Amino acid sequence: MKTAAEILLVDDSQADIDLLGEVLSMNKHPFHANSVEDGTKALCYLRRQGNYARALRPDLIVLDLNLPRLDGRQVLQQLKCDPDLSKIPVVVFTTSAANSDIVRCYELGANCYLTKPGNLWDFIAVVQSMANFWLGFASLPQKEER
Repeated sequence: MKTAAEILLVDDSQADIDLLGEVLSMNKHPFHANSVEDGTKALCYLRRQGNYARALRPDLIVLDLNLPRLDGRQVLQQLKCDPDLSKIPVVVFTTSAANSDIVRCYELGANCYLTKPGNLWDFIAVVQSMANFWLGFASLPQKEER
């Protein structure tokens, strides 16, 4: 039996976090999501520092680019350079459709780049497609024992 995937949502928009969670809950694949609202907290969560000492290692990270403190590009760069974190797939999910952002994120090791649609129905469709692929079809790295 497949265990529930752990997802870390990194976005400074609580409305986007809430909508992501709502749409993800519609999918048939088991998951558990946690969220943080800035890049510094994302790295603390991933490194299990401070308030996040007991955080579970995510199987998938959904990362916005435009974050306070450390932006998504900086988070992506740091986690893909960290041997303990580099294997975690990262889906960049952001409003930017700029080719420079797309290219830079793939250079930094992003596994997928999705642009947040401007309307609700397209947003739902994109998140459902992401969930179906990453939680249903993709083989994620097996969790290592702590």
